[in-house]
Amino acid sequence: MIHLHLLKHSLRAFGGLVLGGILSGCAVISAFDEAATPLDVFELRAPPGIKATSQQVLARDVIVELPRTSGALATDRIMIRPNTLQAQYLPDVRWSEPTPVMVQTLMLRTLEATGAVRYVGREPLGVSGDYAVLTEVVDFQAELAEDTDSATVRLSLIVKVVREADARIIANRTFAANAVAASTETLIVIQAFDVASVQLFSEFADWLPSALAGR
Repeated sequence: MIHLHLLKHSLRAFGGLVLGGILSGCAVISAFDEAATPLDVFELRAPPGIKATSQQVLARDVIVELPRTSGALATDRIMIRPNTLQAQYLPDVRWSEPTPVMVQTLMLRTLEATGAVRYVGREPLGVSGDYAVLTEVVDFQAELAEDTDSATVRLSLIVKVVREADARIIANRTFAANAVAASTETLIVIQAFDVASVQLFSEFADWLPSALAGR
């Protein structure tokens, strides 16, 4: 049983609003678990307004591999840490996909939106692609602040671009973004995830095409 006493009151107040709520970069949909208990499902979306960094489409086929992460994040539950050593999850809510799959989806949709490469997908069109994007999800959680009714969302990814022909790493970078949730109300925390996600994946959209250019 998790001990997020700060969240309980706000979650009750939020319950009547969640079914109709729509965020700018993420959506909430209604779902039911196997016991027919209402479950609130959240989905982050690619940053709006992503534009191609160049008028020329790179003749590259890019495969975005499923990211790796720790066991605590390899789930569709939304992690919140009461301290640095403890992993808990927001009650009665989940992501629409397990965190690694959702990150892969966000990377795919973001890169597709740039229109910068010939092909991007989870699997190659042929035997292999030209480049593979390998990712480690380091942080994808909210962290409760001590002695305050607030939290900080922390996202961190280690991204490597590997040339398939010789398995050479041609580029790597760590992306990180934080956003403060003014309260621990579920919707406010999810909005902070949205803010941090837009920042991080916008930086990814700027970086990857330039990393591939001239290769």
